[in-house]
Amino acid sequence: MKTVRILAVDDHEMTTLGYKYILEDSEFEDFTVKVDIAKSYDRGKEKIEHSARTLPYDIILLDIQLFPAESKDPRSGVDLGKLAREIVPDSKVVFMSSFSDSYRINNIFKAVNPDGYMVKSEIDEMSLRTMVDTVEKKPPYYTASALGAVRRRMASNIDIDEQDQKILYYLSLGTNTRDIAPLIASANTTVEARKRQLKSIFGVKNGNDLALIEEAKKRGFL
Repeated sequence: MKTVRILAVDDHEMTTLGYKYILEDSEFEDFTVKVDIAKSYDRGKEKIEHSARTLPYDIILLDIQLFPAESKDPRSGVDLGKLAREIVPDSKVVFMSSFSDSYRINNIFKAVNPDGYMVKSEIDEMSLRTMVDTVEKKPPYYTASALGAVRRRMASNIDIDEQDQKILYYLSLGTNTRDIAPLIASANTTVEARKRQLKSIFGVKNGNDLALIEEAKKRGFL
């Protein structure tokens, strides 16, 4: 019987051990499972690179935030996903993250085009087993929140560029307009002009920033 080799990368070791114990103890119809774990970005990178030289993993499970927020380290599971796509293209990539907002999920889909996305609050033993079975045989697999984010964005007839998307995202975090400008390498006047254009596009021309954010959320942009 085939053994499906899985790498689970998460900076919380208890999380990866949970995946390991559940999956290795599960009964699958056509295969058994062996889970390797990495509890840091660097260790995950090493294991992915080593697998490229030896035997690639069948499935790679990646958390997105692999450093404490206060560390300010820009590297993330998305970078590992990009690396995997480049050097082990036959390995399937699944993100396992607490992030459920449309902005992050859709950006990850653009950057990596993963074979699955599970929001951690929606993971249980059954969904974990179903994910592995689905991704191994006929991907993709998404939990409900991830699928909803993708569907809302696909259903929208609005198309905005990356700068506008970033403005929406920072506004949703409560960032002041004057503080957004340096974050996207633009002038304050440019940000204000783009905000006015966004309000027109989303049909909230006379509304405030909150109305813009709410409409963007409804349409899957946040």
